[in-house]
Amino acid sequence: MNDSHPYLVGLIGTGVLPSLTPPMHMAEARALGLAYVYRPLDLTALGIDPARIGEVLAWAERLGYDAVNVTHPCKQSVLAHLDRIDPVAAALGAVNTVLFTPTGRVGHNTDTTGFAAAFTDGLPDAATRHVVQLGAGGAGSAVADALLRLGTARLTVVDLDAARARTLADDLGARHPLSVVDTASPTDLAAVLSDADGLVHCTPVGMAEHPGLPLDAQLLRPELWVADIVYRPLDTELLLAARERGCRTLSGGRMAVHQAVDAFALITGTRPDPDRMTAHFLDLVAADAPLSPALPL
Repeated sequence: MNDSHPYLVGLIGTGVLPSLTPPMHMAEARALGLAYVYRPLDLTALGIDPARIGEVLAWAERLGYDAVNVTHPCKQSVLAHLDRIDPVAAALGAVNTVLFTPTGRVGHNTDTTGFAAAFTDGLPDAATRHVVQLGAGGAGSAVADALLRLGTARLTVVDLDAARARTLADDLGARHPLSVVDTASPTDLAAVLSDADGLVHCTPVGMAEHPGLPLDAQLLRPELWVADIVYRPLDTELLLAARERGCRTLSGGRMAVHQAVDAFALITGTRPDPDRMTAHFLDLVAADAPLSPALPL
């Protein structure tokens, strides 16, 4: 596709109307001189059961969409309706970007690549001998895989649902045999954090709708770096507490931007400017836009 191609992109999921992703993409497209329309396709507002994701993809394809981003609750169920899946996304079992190409539908996962880029950019040279991750859900799976690809030697997954943590750890361990992936209960946090280099938070705690801290702030120490994937608000209670204790921190805004950077590049074939997209994102936040989903996409 060349620069004169008018792009039509959608965001499929429930509760996506306030998402910052569409305006962020369109602002960058304007800066690059691309014709680009990105619209949320909110399944709840449209009265469409998420189980009909295959039909929604077919409608989008027939209506001339170039691509769609896919978010909760369709990142796993969409796989059955694709022709090809990027190896990283296939290993994760989750897709958040679908390209409609002449040879079929192609799935990618920019949540995991976005976190990897955000971590490299925002916490350069951070030690990854032992990282503790809170949360074993869909976003946690993408983040954990990124951490292991970046060379984390030991990853400890902590979740209120012990079975879910164990399932994720087993899956990650099988795909990353050179790393140790184990689990711990929330009651063991003091012990595992005492030996850790970093903490990554991947639960909804700290979102505007779920304020609070996901752990006792007294467990944080200056030697520990802390990353949060929640981005509304950017300064979560966890990050504020971590900075008060001298920790290096990474906000969820960086992941939100970098997953959008990667998706934009896949859709258009043009690599956007990450710094400019960060500025777009911060402008949207500063403008007090309606609350968007607080996790990526």
